[in-house]
Amino acid sequence: MGALQSVPAQPQYVDLAEKTGFSLEQIGVLHKRFKQLSHNEQTLRRDHFNEIPDLACNPIRAQIIEAFFDRRNFHQDVEGTVEEISFEEFLVVMSHFRPPSPHITDDQRESVRKEKLRFLFNMHDTDNDGTITLEEYRHVVEELLSRSGALEKETAKSIADAAMLEVASISMGHMEPDEFYEGITFEHFLKLLNGFEIESRMSIRFLNMDATTLCK
Repeated sequence: MGALQSVPAQPQYVDLAEKTGFSLEQIGVLHKRFKQLSHNEQTLRRDHFNEIPDLACNPIRAQIIEAFFDRRNFHQDVEGTVEEISFEEFLVVMSHFRPPSPHITDDQRESVRKEKLRFLFNMHDTDNDGTITLEEYRHVVEELLSRSGALEKETAKSIADAAMLEVASISMGHMEPDEFYEGITFEHFLKLLNGFEIESRMSIRFLNMDATTLCK
C-alpha cells in the first residue's frame, strides 16, 4: 500500500504498466528508488548514478549508465543522448532488464529477445554507427556467460575469446585483400547470439533490488 502511495494515480502510470510489463506495485517500488537517487528531484542525472555502490565495481559501469541517457532505449525512434531523464524514461530503460512473463506466446518471446539484444547492442555501439567491434562482441559474450553463474570468470573469458576469434576468422576470411572490416552489424549480432538464453541473464542489482524479482 505504501509503495503505491508514492506513485500518483494518473493515467500515464497505467499506460507505463502496459508499456513496460511492471505492475503498479512494482512501479511504486521503482518510483521510490528513483526519488532516493534523485534526492526528490523530477529528473536523474549521470552523477546521481555515482551514489550506487553496486554499480561502482561493475566492469561495464560506463555503458550501463550511458544506456539510461541514450534516446534509442526510450522506445521513441530517436537518436542521441540526453543530460537528464524523467521517471518514465528511467522505467522504460529498467524494463529492458526485466525477465519476460512466462505467459507470453513464442512470437512475443522472440520479440522480447530481439529487443533485449538490441539494447545490448546499443550499449556497445556508442558512436551509433550500426556496428560493434570484435572486442566489444567478446565483452558481451563474457558478460552473458558470467551472469549464468555456472561458469568461473576465467572460463567465461576463455570461451568469449574463442568466440571472438571464430567471428574474426569467419568474417575476415571472406574478405578481399583490399576490403576493410567494418565491424559486426546488429543482424550479424542476432545470428551470433542465436544460441544464447539471455532473457534471465539480463538482470540488474545496482538499485538495491534485483530486477529478476520484478517478473510476476
